[in-house]
Amino acid sequence: MSTTPGSGGPLVDGPADPEHDPAAVYALEPDDVAALTARLVSTTGQTAQVNTPLTGAPLAHIPQSSGHDVAEAFARARRAQRAWSRTSLEHRAAIMLRLHDLILERQGEILDLIVWESGKARKHAFDEPLHVALTARYYARTAHQHLDARRVRGVVPALTRVEVNRVPKGVVGIISPWNYPFTMALCDGLPALMAGNAVVAKPDAQTMLSALYGAQLLEEAGFPRELWQVVAGPGSQIGPEVVDRADYICFTGSTATGKRVAAGCAERLIGCSLELGGKNPLLVLRDADVERAAEGAVRASFSNAGQLCVSTERLFVADQVYDRFVERFVARTQAMSLGATLEWGTDMGSLISADQLATVERHVDDAVAQGARVLAGGRHRPDLGPFFYEPTILEGVTPGMTCFGEETFGPVVSLYRFHDEADAVARANEGEYGLNGSIYSRDVKRARGLAAEIKCGTVNINEAFGATFASVESPMGGMRESGMGRRQGAEGIHRYTEAQSVGDQRLLRFAPMLGMSDEQYARMMTANLKLMKKLRRA
Repeated sequence: MSTTPGSGGPLVDGPADPEHDPAAVYALEPDDVAALTARLVSTTGQTAQVNTPLTGAPLAHIPQSSGHDVAEAFARARRAQRAWSRTSLEHRAAIMLRLHDLILERQGEILDLIVWESGKARKHAFDEPLHVALTARYYARTAHQHLDARRVRGVVPALTRVEVNRVPKGVVGIISPWNYPFTMALCDGLPALMAGNAVVAKPDAQTMLSALYGAQLLEEAGFPRELWQVVAGPGSQIGPEVVDRADYICFTGSTATGKRVAAGCAERLIGCSLELGGKNPLLVLRDADVERAAEGAVRASFSNAGQLCVSTERLFVADQVYDRFVERFVARTQAMSLGATLEWGTDMGSLISADQLATVERHVDDAVAQGARVLAGGRHRPDLGPFFYEPTILEGVTPGMTCFGEETFGPVVSLYRFHDEADAVARANEGEYGLNGSIYSRDVKRARGLAAEIKCGTVNINEAFGATFASVESPMGGMRESGMGRRQGAEGIHRYTEAQSVGDQRLLRFAPMLGMSDEQYARMMTANLKLMKKLRRA
């Protein structure tokens, strides 16, 4: 894949470079685009243009799929899955480890493509191949641990033998978002493949190329091409087609859409896992290391321009450290560099689209109009690119303001002072979301106690989000309206399997024998139950 690097962007408050013409810098080779889009199941002859958010310039034309194409994708996947389910775990793990190596070797190309499509800073794009490689290695190394038949205790010791098998669901439908186009397209599907399933993927329409490149790497690593099918089109049209045909659905996106997906799955009585919205809190306790907390808050709030499911949007700070923390947090935020570039060295990139920019502007403008104070940022930066918005800190946000309870999903965080920790936890638990939380404190034991009271699926101590998300053995997902089910760890692979119990019985049968009456049989079984309790058996 041919790439051409750009130049670094100016500081947040610095001047634009009039000599820099980003439109001339960002271009994908036509042959590269054609090779990637050839992987799509599409017979409509229709395409949709996608533009890079870095400059607004056209990036590619993506062939669009129809309902018939989705049906064909599932038919191909089902044929491939029948053969794949009979392969050994050793074979699957070997391919998964080759994928791990390929991703690390090709990370330069992967990062370029992610930045082109999403507009994020390169250092935030790096999180994506890193996470996929970690996921591939984890499930390759732990496949037997999660998937081997497991013997459980039988009802009659020595005479009843029961094993629990993990049987693949069949074909998993994965509907992935635009904000992390490479990792979200792949990381949920890898355990599905490891468990013996096939995948039909419907990536977000704005970021198809990163997902298609991931599919190409899967085939290069050794997975059968038919095993991972990709379809394209508007989510409102193609998403329901996937839900109507899959044996299980994995969806990452908004809460509103997630509810519709869940309803479709309920109608068909199939399972689903949903990672949805959040209004994530970060607590800075009175004994926190202020400098460390300020650094963490910058990453928590502004990684990927705040377009991160576990990003912090509400920051609660103890009275005792509030002024010192705000001074350091504002200073670090104002020192951030923004830029439209493929190179390392910038702290934050662009928002993804005009719609996302409009949401951010609406939330900030509404808060300011009602009396909130802007401590840093608060401006659209069209001099850098069409959708750039400065990292923004608000103070004095009140319940009547839109950004108080609604997810912004942009580089905007609100500051709140608290007097006691019970109050901070109660305020952190306000609302219907519960995805991720963070606590900064030197007393880790006390922080862990508070973490258990916070209604979030993950809570990080002295870290923004990486401690839990990067630990791929730990389950990740939301409580309340932030979702259901978990990715990663044992839960992340078991969701793609059916638990099948197989029991064999020797000598004794579960019915009267040797001329016993039903009443005598009942008395004998009752006596046996009492005896086993005394013997502390099953």
